Amino acid sequence: MKPDAIEILTNYKNILWPEIEKHLDLIKNYPTFCKINPKYQPLLDLHFQMVSDYPQRKGKYLRPTLLMLTAQSLGVNLKNTLFTAESMQISEDWILGHDDIEDQSDERRGQPAIQKIYGNELALNAGDALHILMWQILSKNYSILDPIIAQKIEDEFFLMLNRTILGQTIEIKWAQDNRFNLTEEDILLILESKTGYYTIAGPMRLGAILAGATDQQLESIYKFGILLGRSFQIIDDLLDLTSDFAGQKKQQGNDIYEGKRTIMLIHLLNNSSSEDLIKLKSILSKTRVNKTEDEVAWVISKMTKYGSLDYGRSLAKKYAQEAQQIFDNELKFLSEKPFRSQLQSIFDFILTRNH
Repeated sequence: MKPDAIEILTNYKNILWPEIEKHLDLIKNYPTFCKINPKYQPLLDLHFQMVSDYPQRKGKYLRPTLLMLTAQSLGVNLKNTLFTAESMQISEDWILGHDDIEDQSDERRGQPAIQKIYGNELALNAGDALHILMWQILSKNYSILDPIIAQKIEDEFFLMLNRTILGQTIEIKWAQDNRFNLTEEDILLILESKTGYYTIAGPMRLGAILAGATDQQLESIYKFGILLGRSFQIIDDLLDLTSDFAGQKKQQGNDIYEGKRTIMLIHLLNNSSSEDLIKLKSILSKTRVNKTEDEVAWVISKMTKYGSLDYGRSLAKKYAQEAQQIFDNELKFLSEKPFRSQLQSIFDFILTRNH
């Protein structure tokens, strides 16, 4: 019987959250020489409340779970993965906070986005605090790992996050420029940076580096991650257009409100009639607050009419099949049981999820 992906994710979340919660306390605990005067305690409490907001909302814990499973499939003891896995999850929390400010998103994990609660300035500052905490936790690897491995983990974190932030730059710039002439190759560049590397390949590479994986093995993981990441993000973008994320999301078509360039939108731009294209460009040229619910619904209806949604589904399936071939043929070194089969269950969940 195939392991249940939700149970696997929940299990690793339950392992990791107490460790993250413990390290969050570093945000508010100062040594004697720089201790905060008690009269300022309410401000310190507010600061901690904001910084710990997104971590306390948790999430699926997909990235740290992939990291821990990959490491264990190569024989690494679970306890030696915890600092790296914690840092991976904390990175998601600060990136999401900054991302929500940049996009002026309304919600995150079924609750108001952090800047909707505290304002842009304080929300940005909370993300900065988490960013600092991420590096602090990651540095603890030097106390439990070979220093060469610890340094490689740090280098991979920098590379992964640097590429992710480049992807965000490109995505924001193209949305700001209101580009209508983007190609599928252009969108795949964003998907490789923001999803393929950060969501799939990066976590798995970090797990493999913990095990002392070879450069060739790491490159194979990257190839796999880029393909599965493409499928993951296309499915995520499809869900934004068609799903309420299991009741967690109230606004459908958030990507259209933001002007985000997706595979489905590029397909629609390239296949619409002249009349529909004029209206589509007019809607996309509006700011988020000036787009109406009816206009967003119209764009989604045209994606159905012109086969853009079906095209996205077929492309996601194609990339998933290509990724599976690499997992079956090139990633056989991820062999320890039951972790390999648990990885497969997570991959299947990524491709069939409804939120």
